[in-house]
Amino acid sequence: MFAAFFNSFKVKELRTRIFFVAGVIVLCRIAATIPCPGVDPHALQLYVTELSESSGAGGGVFGLFNLFSGGALQKFAVATLGIMPYISASIIMTLLTPVLPALEKLQRQGDVGRQKINQYMRYLTVLICIVQGAMAATAMINPARLGLKAPPQDLVMVPHTYFIIMTIIILTAGTMLLVWLGEQITKHGIGQGISLIITVNIVARLPQAVGTLYEMAQSGGGITNANFKGVHVLILLLIFVVVTAATILITQGQRRVPIQKATKAVGSKSRGGNTTYLPLKINHAGVMPIIFASAILSFFDMFIRWFPYTQKYAVHFGYGSVGYMITFGSLIIIFSYFWVANQFNPIQIADNLKREGAYVPGIRPGQPTAKFLDYTMTRITLAGSIFLATLALFPMFLYKLMGIPPLVAAFFGGTSLLIIVGVLLDTISQLESHLVMRNYDGFMKKGRVRGRRK
Repeated sequence: MFAAFFNSFKVKELRTRIFFVAGVIVLCRIAATIPCPGVDPHALQLYVTELSESSGAGGGVFGLFNLFSGGALQKFAVATLGIMPYISASIIMTLLTPVLPALEKLQRQGDVGRQKINQYMRYLTVLICIVQGAMAATAMINPARLGLKAPPQDLVMVPHTYFIIMTIIILTAGTMLLVWLGEQITKHGIGQGISLIITVNIVARLPQAVGTLYEMAQSGGGITNANFKGVHVLILLLIFVVVTAATILITQGQRRVPIQKATKAVGSKSRGGNTTYLPLKINHAGVMPIIFASAILSFFDMFIRWFPYTQKYAVHFGYGSVGYMITFGSLIIIFSYFWVANQFNPIQIADNLKREGAYVPGIRPGQPTAKFLDYTMTRITLAGSIFLATLALFPMFLYKLMGIPPLVAAFFGGTSLLIIVGVLLDTISQLESHLVMRNYDGFMKKGRVRGRRK
């Protein structure tokens, strides 16, 4: 495997692409460290430290956004909003495309239609940035509006109206810059640019998580556990290996439906008659159900904290609470089926097989094949959704049972681990394709690395 990495730098085109990606990643990390004008960095750092030491900090309203921004939110940097507005816009457009005939018509037009949809997606991203930027600026002026503890001193040093307008412009520009850089990675680099930026931002939080775990082992206590020792660190490492291996298996896992192609006589020769398979992924929805559920619960949490008369109910939906975990797990299972229903079309697949003269052995072509595929996909989606719910809830169990801070527990499952595993598999798969195409060995002696989109 290490030889494959060294071989990647022997190919000039591949080496150029790798260095280009590295340069863009550096720019993204710089954007995550430059604070917005008008904010007192020292007061903000003290306030964030005080919040992080309190129970549950970092796991509720700001957890998902701070994770995807690589810690930029706690610094209120230029890239505070990160890629989340673009992700939200892409989710909205994906859900609206099957519903609105105009968007569905554009999607059927090929590249021209997809470019038009992408343009609408960028406009929607700007709109979401304006709304979220205004909310972020208002929260910096008065954190108590979100039910947070009031800071010991003002975090904003300029007039509030001017600060809100300036912050909206800067945060919107920062997000659109990240979106553009992600598109450049996809075009001139290796891997999917937006996903790589998210992955890098998540991994950027790893040193802080390791430092927190080390301090816990030295002091002998976590948030709720006063007997945390070095042996617990070894247990956590073993758990991390097992969970990561299970995540890779479920990401790569698929149900192979056998497909038989009918024999055709062409002159004096016969063609076809070979057997192939149709791969149905166990985790067909990927990380999207977790992102859906996290976004809905985050906005709901912000909503009930925003109004004084509803803040008393926030404790029932706080990070790690019973109500939060039950709602979170249920939403993940529901959204898994919802996403599969929008992305997987058994009728179209059955029609394509019938048109090509292929069929599932023992199943009649046409409508019976569509019903069989729908039934099969429903069963494996149940297994995949239960695994997703378990993986997403596992960090919360670590937080409640062992007192592991949310920052550390996030790397033992949930959105972060799924994104890291999926994106790394995609990137390695593309690297391997370049190497094999140039007669170099891949990363595995037997078989090929499969990306999550394959």
